[in-house]
Amino acid sequence: MDNVMYTVDGAIATIAINRPHVKNAIDLDCHKELYEAFSQANEDDAVRVIVFTGSGDSFSAGADLKSIPIQDLADFDHGDYLEETYNKLLRLMDAIQKPIVAYMNGLAVGAGLSLTLACDYRFAEPGAVFALSFLKIGLVPDAGASYFLPRLVGLQKAVELGLGGTIDVSEAERIGLINGTGYPAELLAQLARVPQPAYGMMKENMKRGFEGTLSETLTLERDSQRVAGQSRAHKEAVLAFLKR
Repeated sequence: MDNVMYTVDGAIATIAINRPHVKNAIDLDCHKELYEAFSQANEDDAVRVIVFTGSGDSFSAGADLKSIPIQDLADFDHGDYLEETYNKLLRLMDAIQKPIVAYMNGLAVGAGLSLTLACDYRFAEPGAVFALSFLKIGLVPDAGASYFLPRLVGLQKAVELGLGGTIDVSEAERIGLINGTGYPAELLAQLARVPQPAYGMMKENMKRGFEGTLSETLTLERDSQRVAGQSRAHKEAVLAFLKR
């Protein structure tokens, strides 16, 4: 892969957008490699945590508009492009049961920021900045921003951020856009030890419970607990507790 770096260190896979010459703006080839990398991490049983970051001094400047031939803009269908790229990737990310941690090592704007919203956790370097810059070029927020952002920061703040203003890490942490500042080494070590399938089912239950009724959520929890209760991780944990 030329546009994405994929490395594994123990139980942690790191996926880094590797186009620093354009602030990690994402073109079609990069999309294909991101999908390949997330698929690889998802299918590797030795990988228990996925870190999503960028190379150089930026996480991502979003879509690489310059990669679209100018003569094709009049006939370019943004909807088709989304289905072939961001939507395909986001559906994969949303289905992954393993923890996904975004580490924004600098600028994260437009669809670059949108992609981080699909992750379970978001951390950033102290100097990072964030913006949903779609309206500034006459487009609407996409790549899942309209779904994830209101759930993270509330509808009122999400609409405000949709205007495209830039915020820093202090404001991002205050409104709940990020979990914290600095590389989350301790959290990654903790996540590498979380039991599966319990963690994956917890993710799914909380996402579905956010929109479901209490009765529907109780049913989800019941069915998930039946599976978790028969898992090796649960049985080993109970035996260890009883031996104390």
